[in-house]
Amino acid sequence: MLPTSSCGGSPLFGRRPGADLIHNVVMVSIALRRTAGSAETVRAHRQWWDAEAEDYYAEHGAFLGDADFCWGPEGLRESEAGLLGSLAGKDVLEIGAGSAQCSRWVQAQGARVVATDLSLGMLRVARTIDAHHPARGVPVAQCDGRVLPFADESFDIVFTAYGVVPFVADPERVMTEVCRVLRPGGRFAFSTTHPFRWAFPDEPDEAGLTVRFSYFDRTPYVEQDSSGHATYAEHHATMSDRVRQVVTAGLRVVNLVEPEWPDGHEREWGGWSPLRGQLIPGTLIVVAERPLGQLDVGRGTG
Repeated sequence: MLPTSSCGGSPLFGRRPGADLIHNVVMVSIALRRTAGSAETVRAHRQWWDAEAEDYYAEHGAFLGDADFCWGPEGLRESEAGLLGSLAGKDVLEIGAGSAQCSRWVQAQGARVVATDLSLGMLRVARTIDAHHPARGVPVAQCDGRVLPFADESFDIVFTAYGVVPFVADPERVMTEVCRVLRPGGRFAFSTTHPFRWAFPDEPDEAGLTVRFSYFDRTPYVEQDSSGHATYAEHHATMSDRVRQVVTAGLRVVNLVEPEWPDGHEREWGGWSPLRGQLIPGTLIVVAERPLGQLDVGRGTG
């Protein structure tokens, strides 16, 4: 899915601060920039996405499609981008799958796919979609994208569309786990909020075109309740940070994609909009591979 929840959660293209309706109780969220560790981030996103899952699907399901693969708010589809390469006969893992829309499309291309997400609520929506979808159901598993419950070298391809990466405090653990479960020569691709956007307010109009923050300030964006407990968090990394996280895990970057906003696409999604999309990048897609003949670089979960 798109913009996502932390540590393996589902997407969310542009979270907006304010009042959240959680289990029929209105809770006022206070938005700020502060540190947020791994445990706090995981807990916040599991709860937030469990509560948000059905509403998220109701609002964005038509744009995402029940069995389509969308890389981001710009609407770039894998059917046109071809970033994963040939899928037929491949073993594929989606992390931060949300309701498994991308996985259904991958399955339709002839791959054996497993969809995972931190949020049980999102996976329940996936099961609801499966019940009304003509294709066979996609196998799903609830897990933290930082600790994958799969054996070494189990998959030919791992991917996530706005899942996991921007919503974890320690993305290097995600990259290391991905490298571990990939077979030599396997491919990993992920999309995330473009690092450049962190210097701007998350607004779709002219207010979102003026630099307000330091690009180099890596302090996370956090929403918290009145008791100071995080209810949502996004973690910023610069472009060089993202590349370094991938390379340090033992992977090799083979492509960087910054989707352009297409003509005729008028949908706003949080801070993503036609106005901003024509001027500044909104999404970064990183494509990497595990080198053939690689030694034990990037192995393990630490």
